[in-house]
Amino acid sequence: MKKFKEKILSFVDNHIHIIFPAPTIIALFVVVIFPIIYNIYMSFNKWRIGLGSPKFIGLQNYIDAFSDPRFWNGLKVMFFFSGLSLSLEIVLGLLIAVYLNKEFKGSSFVQTIYIFPFAATPVAIALIWRIMLNPQIGALNYFLSLIGLPPSLWISSAKTVILSLVLVDVWKWTPMITLIVLAGLKSLPKDPYEAAVIDGASIPQVFYHITLPLIQPVLFSALVLRSLDNLKEFDIIYTITQGGPGIASETLYLYSYKTAFSFFNCGYGSTLIIIVFLLVLIFNLIINKIRYKSEVL
Repeated sequence: MKKFKEKILSFVDNHIHIIFPAPTIIALFVVVIFPIIYNIYMSFNKWRIGLGSPKFIGLQNYIDAFSDPRFWNGLKVMFFFSGLSLSLEIVLGLLIAVYLNKEFKGSSFVQTIYIFPFAATPVAIALIWRIMLNPQIGALNYFLSLIGLPPSLWISSAKTVILSLVLVDVWKWTPMITLIVLAGLKSLPKDPYEAAVIDGASIPQVFYHITLPLIQPVLFSALVLRSLDNLKEFDIIYTITQGGPGIASETLYLYSYKTAFSFFNCGYGSTLIIIVFLLVLIFNLIINKIRYKSEVL
């Protein structure tokens, strides 16, 4: 028995570099890697739930996707929604972070209250905004009437639904960008600012020539982190509009969900989600390449 224990201990000592990370690797494989591999496999099959087993059809799902008008609509909606919301979140997050970086009375309290939208549950936030954006009973149209403006259809019109969803997304996620940028601002060196004051630089000049170049890597990091979620936004859009009216706010990610779990076409749904995954990957590779070039320059 003693020799057996010694052999076990010796085996553990010799393979400790494998044994310790093994649980994490297994969990990563089960939760992340296996679903991706299975989705890739399913994307080459035709399978509707309840209608037999998967049938291999090669690249046919991908060919069908690129000839599907609803696919191109989802792609257009996804990029329009993400491009507009990400741009506003980065700009507003930077400007608000610059303001909050100043010392003023009650700054800690303001920062605490400011992170509430970011900390709140997305579905709960979406349900509240769904009521506020209602053309008949919503609070936003009431506020418009107070200042003499005509009511808007908000999420009930194909012309305004994306802008309404962008409003909700910017309200919720700008605080996250602000916190990231604020942390970067607090770590900046003081010497360049002191030299700028001595040279008589104005506030806009200090911001453009000192703050913006120094904070650029942080902005790129914030953009990458936010884009990972923003390009596949689901909770807010599904809860508020479910892709409506019609398919005016149906992103490609939402279309893939409906295809798999509403139309039960799992093969085609897997194809769409793989395309979304590749688009997110390509976008982040481009951002990281731009970031690397800017750091080199």
